[in-house]
Amino acid sequence: MAVYTEVADDALAAFIASYGLGRLLSYKGIAEGVENTNYLVTTERGPFILTLYEKRVKPEELPFFLGLMEHLAAAGLSCPTPVRDLAGRNLRELEGRPAALVSFLEGVWIRRPAVEHCAAIGEALARLHLAGRSFPMRRENGLGLASWRPLFERFRARADEIAPDLGATIADELSFLESAWPAGLEAGVIHADLFPDNAFFLDGRLSGVIDFYFACTDALAYDVAVCLNAWCFETDYSFNVTKGRALLKGYESVRPLSGPEKNALPVLSRGSALRFLLTRAYDWINTPSDALVQRKDPAEYTRRLRFHQAVASPRDYGLEGTS
Repeated sequence: MAVYTEVADDALAAFIASYGLGRLLSYKGIAEGVENTNYLVTTERGPFILTLYEKRVKPEELPFFLGLMEHLAAAGLSCPTPVRDLAGRNLRELEGRPAALVSFLEGVWIRRPAVEHCAAIGEALARLHLAGRSFPMRRENGLGLASWRPLFERFRARADEIAPDLGATIADELSFLESAWPAGLEAGVIHADLFPDNAFFLDGRLSGVIDFYFACTDALAYDVAVCLNAWCFETDYSFNVTKGRALLKGYESVRPLSGPEKNALPVLSRGSALRFLLTRAYDWINTPSDALVQRKDPAEYTRRLRFHQAVASPRDYGLEGTS
């Protein structure tokens, strides 16, 4: 579950009253999510999501995240929109935690994405990238290439407890990526964590994108690689090239990839797979078995990484017009 901080009834009622949204009618904790405490709050004006930011989120970075959501919503992207209180504030404090109230999006996330879902997410990602061009704030990617080796060193001695020779696999891949990582690609705002559980669908159509708390400034094509890893592998860890083609075609219908971006896609996809392998491996070792957060299996990304290592051409992802 993801309710780390309990909120007292009277404290929440007073908090909601300061927004001018009518009386608080009900609230309940939301079990999904791993970073923050989330409540579904219903007032006389309808449902909202209340987020209390826990220790893994730096308070000084919250203006970036909240400002980005406001910016994207104003540009027409369907995403949670921070609600400002009667004093004009979109960031408050509740129960000793930074807190924000955001609009509620209808829809559900898709456990088994189909081709049409991949096409829709590709198009939405490109629209996010275009809208982000005019967002004035920047945030370094705290989980980008420069962070991977230091993160690995924090659990390297125990890596083989997860899987035989995992430490050597990661070390070899890090050495390759540090020498082959592409430079000079177009950079801008990226979501950086657009997995199926961060996209809602309603009646077969994408109804919104959520969870911007890994958003940052980085290569736009890296965000595409994250989505290929997140959306286009089957449960047996095989890559579905039809889904990959749909995602990339949807993306390029809004923002065509440049030649250098296309050529870099295999390396960027390897990097994306390693990033999630590293964070999952670290959490696997350092999260107690009785913790509230369920650990995610790092092996899923070991298998994805093996696929990317064998890719001979961007065409292997379904990218049309490349050799």
